[in-house]
Amino acid sequence: MRQAEQVTFGGSGLDRAAQLRDDPAALTTRWQSENCRILLIWRGKPLCTLPEAGVESGAVPDALAWIGSDHPLATAGVGQAVFLGCCAAGLARFSLDISGWQPDNHDESALRGFVDNSEQRHPDLPTDTGFVELRRIMAQLSREDAELAAMARAVFGWHHSHGFCACCGAKSNMAQAGWQRLCPSCGAAHFPRTDPVVIMLITHGDAVLVGRSPGWPERIYSLLAGFVEPGETLEAAVRRETEEETGVKVGAVSYLSSQPWPFPMSLMFGCAGEALGREITIDPKEIEAARWVSRQEMMTVFEGGHPEIRRPRNGAIAHFLLQNWLADTLD
Repeated sequence: MRQAEQVTFGGSGLDRAAQLRDDPAALTTRWQSENCRILLIWRGKPLCTLPEAGVESGAVPDALAWIGSDHPLATAGVGQAVFLGCCAAGLARFSLDISGWQPDNHDESALRGFVDNSEQRHPDLPTDTGFVELRRIMAQLSREDAELAAMARAVFGWHHSHGFCACCGAKSNMAQAGWQRLCPSCGAAHFPRTDPVVIMLITHGDAVLVGRSPGWPERIYSLLAGFVEPGETLEAAVRRETEEETGVKVGAVSYLSSQPWPFPMSLMFGCAGEALGREITIDPKEIEAARWVSRQEMMTVFEGGHPEIRRPRNGAIAHFLLQNWLADTLD
């Protein structure tokens, strides 16, 4: 697929400079540079520059907000910083997680909702900045900002869920500028993990198969998706997941595009599959509903005029694949 890397969180050309992760002296030099910038993360939400209109107006932030390494929040957490890489002209970018901070009067239910429109403003940061849910802003960010935010969110998500050694159970320590955890007890080294997920554009003639999970807001449907199991190819996972969820058997499968999906730390493999029939028998343990949608009907969905299906979330790979299917640009 010629447009594969145009998906949100796709490659921006960022130099991750992995050779520096095990070079403390070089990292210190870059940290102390006046051009060094740090991205703060709070409970998975990156710090962003907020629109003057405010969240009530529906305005969406379109840029990350960065602080210098001399900021008190940066100096207090320097030992726990993750090195993200180098931008243009070799400028270093790091990230720090300050999830230990507790905002005043924040709404916990909003943070755990299907859509989190809340913004948290730190008293020691500029008043025009706030922490914003990445899914809400991902389509507005530049390619580089999107990749940096996704990387930071996923790596800190891994640190939060892998704080103890999987070999002996002892508490492990961050190493290699955030790209490793070392166990001081047994010496085991652990590295960030990415969970492979297939998301399937299953078609039969001029129709595409979509489904919805229990608990989703009304009228939301998406492409089917599921985790790849150990010892399984992507093609086999596409066929298995589709049949498990809907009873639809799939023949030929081909790869289309991938998307890093840091919620919490997955890699979505977008695949096309040719269904062998249209009869649907859903597994209620897997999904709530499934249906075939014609190309013309999906065009109405994208125009926002369908009475039963909402337009897919902009920025998600499901939107990307469906948009290219409609435009006949999957090749």
